[in-house]
Amino acid sequence: MTRVSSRAERSGAADGADAAIPRPPLTLYLVKRLELVIRALLDDVLRPLGLTTLQYTALTVLQNRGALSSAQLARRSFLRPQTMHEMVLTLEKRGLITRGPDVHNKRVLLASLTEAGSELLAECAPAVLKLEDELLADLSPGQRETFREGLEHGITALAAVSEVRRA
Repeated sequence: MTRVSSRAERSGAADGADAAIPRPPLTLYLVKRLELVIRALLDDVLRPLGLTTLQYTALTVLQNRGALSSAQLARRSFLRPQTMHEMVLTLEKRGLITRGPDVHNKRVLLASLTEAGSELLAECAPAVLKLEDELLADLSPGQRETFREGLEHGITALAAVSEVRRA
């Protein structure tokens, strides 16, 4: 009969000698915890301005990328298309975005940031930048650069994995 070894046995901890040595958490876990803390703090600073973190993200994507379809905006904002559709309607009703037909495909509506949307993002900037400064406060300029490079590398690496899996 074939026996499946436990994780502890595969790692050499079968005898219990290493059982008392705590293992560091997975990097994926740390990144997720960071995301959750950032999301909660961003929600706190954006709430007085009438935005959620997800709405803020969508508006900044439009600010940085220009006009996008709801599907493109959903992908770049890390949301499902259905969720983005509802958000686009809400942001449009508030006058923060406008939608118009794509000159290349009249069936596609492109969302664009309005002047009111740009002004609201400008109001958000000090609070968001303060939060980023608090995140990076104890890091030297070199450590900040290394941290950003590590995050960008992780995004690139996992985006490539995602592309392969979708193909």
